[in-house]
Amino acid sequence: MFEKFQNKGINDIHLYISHFFDHFIMLIFAKTAYDAGIYFKTSYEDIIGYGVLGFVLFGAVSPLSARLADCYSRSLLMVIFHFGVGFSALIASFSQSVWQLMIALGFLGAFASIYHPVGIALLLKNPNKVGLRLGINGVFGNMGVAAAPLVAGALLVFGDWRTGFWVSGLLCLIYGVIFARSLVETELTEYLDVHNKSKLGFLEGWQRALFALAMCAAAGGFIFGAMTFLVPRYFEIYMSDLSTSVLLTGLLASVVYAIASFSQVAIGWLIDRVSPKSVLIVMSIGQMIFIYVSSLLTDLSLFIAMILAMCFVFGQVPITDAILARYVPDMWRSRILSIKFLINLSVGAAVLPFCGLFLKLGFDMTDLFALTSTAAIFLGLAAFILPKQTNINRA
Repeated sequence: MFEKFQNKGINDIHLYISHFFDHFIMLIFAKTAYDAGIYFKTSYEDIIGYGVLGFVLFGAVSPLSARLADCYSRSLLMVIFHFGVGFSALIASFSQSVWQLMIALGFLGAFASIYHPVGIALLLKNPNKVGLRLGINGVFGNMGVAAAPLVAGALLVFGDWRTGFWVSGLLCLIYGVIFARSLVETELTEYLDVHNKSKLGFLEGWQRALFALAMCAAAGGFIFGAMTFLVPRYFEIYMSDLSTSVLLTGLLASVVYAIASFSQVAIGWLIDRVSPKSVLIVMSIGQMIFIYVSSLLTDLSLFIAMILAMCFVFGQVPITDAILARYVPDMWRSRILSIKFLINLSVGAAVLPFCGLFLKLGFDMTDLFALTSTAAIFLGLAAFILPKQTNINRA
């Protein structure tokens, strides 16, 4: 049954769209959590805790996903990814208790874990313009982040939190069929070519580079998790003079994510030409400044500051994958990518219980954003640890 999916390749555009769905489906709960809390008669601070399992498994299952891809087929795992997240979202929409919802979100996170170590490894097999292509891939992922609050906000107006899950799940299943039908007979040939090139091994300084990447994964995971999960709710609270509509605040959050996502294309283009070390230093400084400034503002000024902050948050994402592609041969990339995302997404998952506890202790969301800005210090430290790189493209 599964043999026809093995030894297949896929065009970049299909991997880009898959990245869109990966982030889109994981953030439906971020916008629907408040409504789900009302339905289950619990507070927002408590209901977000039930989403932790999904975000933990989003990172924790990455090594298993990478191992299965290496043992069987990357393309096969990508097919499983689409149908897995689609059915998990449908199951979540039928939840009758917060515990059922938590388990469904856990399955959703486990299947969503497939994309980053497997899909990006497929993308990196082509050595041409790695930075730019990673930047474009990042745009699609962040468009998924942007679409989630917009689509979920619209569905909350016309339905409820369940609608957000079953509509999203159905879209993933439809695209899963399109993805499976778009596979082509190229992966085996590409594998043989890449396997010969992989004899080059790890480049000099790879231990230092991977240590820096681990720091980036941890700090970046916390910042990305906080900024993508909290901004829609943050706008509902601190843009009340502009609107109290969940649809409009969801739209504004989506606009922020959509505009900021294009920073990844610029950064991707830049790191093909300039040392990623220098670019990462600038990204860390920008995050420290603009995330903190966002915590001080409201309404229109908050909206503008948040766009700038998210440009630096999103812009940092393709840098680490481009560095990894330069130091690590293809035969190791899925496994190392899985470890990177295990760190990145597990730390991101910790954002939810941390924020819930922080709010229960009497702090407010402005304090959370101020604290988040300090995490960017570790990105700056990682940049200083990185070896200075030249423009090296590895297959």
